[in-house]
Amino acid sequence: MTYKTKGTCSSRIDFDITDGILHNVVFTGGCNGNLKGIGSLVEGMKVEDVIARLDGITCGFKNTSCPDQLAKALKEALGQ
Repeated sequence: MTYKTKGTCSSRIDFDITDGILHNVVFTGGCNGNLKGIGSLVEGMKVEDVIARLDGITCGFKNTSCPDQLAKALKEALGQ
């Protein structure tokens, strides 16, 4: 799935969900090393667990962040 982010330095997030498990998270744009790290940390996790950990994280004065946008993308993918 591809999700176009809103309000962050990254412009898009690509990922796969197989049987409720998150795989192949790739951010386009943003802080390359940090976002590769997030992708690596969430690899193989249950989608619901990723949402619970990342939802609501902010970045500086923004009311969202790249991790928060991943949580929003996953909620959308689950139809929430």
